[in-house]
Parts: sequence; structure tokens; C-alpha cells
Amino acid sequence: MPFLSVIIPAYNEEHRLPETITKVMAFLGEQNYTSEVVVVENGSQDRTFEVAQEFAKKFPQLRVLKEQRRGKGLAVKRGMLEACGEYRFMCDADLSMPVSEISRFLPPSLSDFDIAIASREAPGAVRYHEPAYRHFVGRIFNTMIRMMALPGLHDTQCGFKCFHHTVAEDLFPRQTLAGWSFDVEVLFIAKQRGYQIVELPIPWFFNPDSKVDVLRDSFHMAMDLFRIRLNGLRGEYAAAL
Repeated sequence: MPFLSVIIPAYNEEHRLPETITKVMAFLGEQNYTSEVVVVENGSQDRTFEVAQEFAKKFPQLRVLKEQRRGKGLAVKRGMLEACGEYRFMCDADLSMPVSEISRFLPPSLSDFDIAIASREAPGAVRYHEPAYRHFVGRIFNTMIRMMALPGLHDTQCGFKCFHHTVAEDLFPRQTLAGWSFDVEVLFIAKQRGYQIVELPIPWFFNPDSKVDVLRDSFHMAMDLFRIRLNGLRGEYAAAL
């Protein structure tokens, strides 16, 4: 079992993926623990899978999985469940958080936690170059999340999260959502099951090539919040697998 698994969901990322993999591998190469990287190609229409495979030839600790179905939630779920690490770190392919920040999510820098999530809103966080309208819409959605599902968490949608392997193996089989709202669902399940969630402020750099459509995706995510709440009331997340 490696100490750390870095899971990178990748949809149409042939241009950004080479730089991301290069930076992640360079960072991991400087650490004194064992690690692996799991890239989950996610129904791409470009050469993302082939690009990732070329890097896998250079780096034995890099694995590439092909998830035919679209949906970031599906890609992360598969990566989390097929990873082998004691800690499993979800990492967006745009690497909008500096890769060096990963160390803050792991022992010995952080201890006594089940899940550590990156936050662009917690005290001490800094956002760079984000358009005001994107921030505004994001805060509206987060307010809905706090009211309906996750009170007390400032930012559930940042794409960098770390799970202890026992927690990942308990939570992700219970995940039902395939799209952008999957992490709200996973954190909601974690709260229901009594896991400790720690929120870490990070420096975050806005990427203009983001694949999130603010208006369209916000509507779908709002509908997903009702599904999550209903599933919770029905006791579906607490049921035996």
C-alpha cells in the first residue's frame, strides 16, 4: 500500500494534462513516502487517454483508467475505489491549487482527520483572477448547500480533497450522483456517518478554461441538492451495502 494516491479525473484534457502530470510527478519525486497517480479518463472526445498512456510508459507509479461514461463523479468514484493508497487525494486536472499544497493535507502536517477539503473561502484562503460574477454565483450555491445539506462548511466544490482509505472505501460505494454535485453528496454521507471533515484554506488560481457552465450546472446542482436531501431522509445512505 503506497502512502498516497493522487486521483486525477480527466475529461478532454489533452492540452492541460501533460503539464499537470509533470508537476505532480516532480512533486511526488521529492517526497520521502511511497505514492501512485491514478488518471481516470472520462469519456473524452480528444486524445486525453493516449496522452496519459504515454506518460504511464515513463512513470511506473502512474496508472491510467478509462471510464466510458461521462461525469466527473463517476471518474472520481472509480479512481478512489481502485486506488491503493493509505490516503487518497482528489486533484483537478487544471491544478488550480499549487501542487506543493498537497503536503498540508497529509500527516504529519495534518492529523486526527478523516477527510480534508481545500477551501477558497475559509479564513486565510486567497483567490486569484476569479471574475466577480463567478464568485457571486458560487457563494449563492454554497449558501444553498449549507442550508440544505452541509452547515458549517465554507466551500464544498473546490476540487482538492483527501480521504483516509478506510473512509473512501466506506463512502464512495454509497455515492449515487455522477455529475458535479457528487462531492456534496459524499460529504453529506460522511457527515451522516460521523466522519470528521477538516477545511483547509488554500491559494487558488482561476482557470478561464474551466469546464463548469455556471448557469446550466448551477441549476442541475440545485436539483441534485434535493435528491441528496431526499436520499438522506429515506435513510438510503445509512443502509447496509
